[in-house]
Amino acid sequence: MTPKDLSIRRGIIFLLATVAVAWAGGDLRAVGVTGWDSYSVRIVNLMGINAVLAMSLNLINGFTGQFSLGHAGFMAVGAYTTALLTMDPVTKKMVYFMTPIIPPLQNLTLPFIVALLFGGAMAALFAAMVGVPSLQLRGDYLAIATLGFAEIIRLVIQNAQVITNGALGLKGIPAKVNLWWTIGVALCTYVLLRNLLQSSFGRALRSIRENETAAQAMGINLFRHKMISFLISSFVAGVGGGLLASLLTTIDPVMFKFPLTFQILLTVVLGGMGSLSGSVLAAAIVTYLMEFLRIVEEPRTLGFLTIPGIPGLRMVIFSFALVIVVIWYPRGLLGDGEFSVGRMLNSFRRMVTRRRAAV
Repeated sequence: MTPKDLSIRRGIIFLLATVAVAWAGGDLRAVGVTGWDSYSVRIVNLMGINAVLAMSLNLINGFTGQFSLGHAGFMAVGAYTTALLTMDPVTKKMVYFMTPIIPPLQNLTLPFIVALLFGGAMAALFAAMVGVPSLQLRGDYLAIATLGFAEIIRLVIQNAQVITNGALGLKGIPAKVNLWWTIGVALCTYVLLRNLLQSSFGRALRSIRENETAAQAMGINLFRHKMISFLISSFVAGVGGGLLASLLTTIDPVMFKFPLTFQILLTVVLGGMGSLSGSVLAAAIVTYLMEFLRIVEEPRTLGFLTIPGIPGLRMVIFSFALVIVVIWYPRGLLGDGEFSVGRMLNSFRRMVTRRRAAV
């Protein structure tokens, strides 16, 4: 199969999967939900948030080639910052019943969009402190360093009771997020990152991914480009964390452990390292399957046979399906290419023309 034929197949997969997920999001009868209800909207909201998180991690891991595992920590910073800046003083007083919150934050309440941007900025600030020492490393050493810093951030949040309420977490966060926010932020993230990666800066990031020595020989400042990419990725992760906090209306430090980063990394690998549209597609598929497969954990009656529910079975099936996908698509569903309807149609026409000429 030629590369052009492969791109056609990937484009068709992306188109069909997007249509299927959109239909499923509007009518989740497979999981016992009829119509466009609050549960369906919540699933689509999670798809949008996961797409934002996957694209942000893909920027540093897929396009820059730096193996970072600190995404959960930056999400936590963005989530707590957004939550603290949107909660009203009365709610804060009730939530901080054991240890009062520090006075500067007690009466501070900002509009959601401002708080969301502050959350992204705080995540970028923490990323700057993490990136200065860790981006001097490469490969597995960078992964271990960023993972360690993410755990440090989580532990600081867990113990800073006068700011974060410690292990009790935050409750009563205003539910500002809706489909306009999640889909809108995901679309803006895609457009901004796509334009960034098509610029000279994006080409420099790809050259760093392919060969750092050659990129440096061409005059590219490795640390500067890595740091900017890391800051942008962390900023978007902080915004995604803020959206998640507002959607769930309650957060705690346990949410932001390493498995959360692993889930985002799994989404990036499934969609394709170096493909923004692949990250969007994989985020929709993973989010939907994680909910759809809940039906396998419910008790079933088949005639005279009663099958008890098996907790955790959906993860077994999901992992098995992931292994099959990786075997057939070792570079992800879309590889390092982007979905384009026009490009797919042109490639399809050329393929048909070649086959007719061969006949």
